[in-house]
Amino acid sequence: MSRIGRTPITIPAGVDINISDSNVVTVKGPKGALETAITPDIDVSIEGAVVNVARKTDSPRHRSLHGLSRSLIANMVTGVTDGFKKELEINGVGFRAAKEGKKLVMNLGYSHQVIVEEIDGITIDVPSQNRVTISGIDKQKVGQFAADIRKKRPPEPYKGKGIRYLNEVVRRKEGKTSAK
Repeated sequence: MSRIGRTPITIPAGVDINISDSNVVTVKGPKGALETAITPDIDVSIEGAVVNVARKTDSPRHRSLHGLSRSLIANMVTGVTDGFKKELEINGVGFRAAKEGKKLVMNLGYSHQVIVEEIDGITIDVPSQNRVTISGIDKQKVGQFAADIRKKRPPEPYKGKGIRYLNEVVRRKEGKTSAK
């Protein structure tokens, strides 16, 4: 049986979880509300202050959905209580970021500024010129938005210039050597 799937999810104080007849799980907490549809092949039940996820059969499809469904619900509970955040670091001479209203304005070595607007459920914070923090309650949205910003100028392997995650290690390459 799935080790992740069979682990119960404890419901913290201040969090309300509802499961509809069509297996739509709604989680409400201090930071907001999230909902997701879980496949009908997976049984989700609430017993006291614990959510249990079980599969109906032992088929490969149900086994793969078991852990996924449990992780999705656990991430929703974590999101509405603590939230998620990703930090990006900008490296390079003249590379910097600033926040203007709800827009992130970045100078990334192009002839123009790169402007990214906040989307619903995502908050952008710029604590310093070379650091950007993306936060929100939906783990998937936060990760995708951070990946989209990183795509604007991914780190290159020779000098390491570009946008990278805070603790990301970029594999460096050696430059050309002169043949004498």
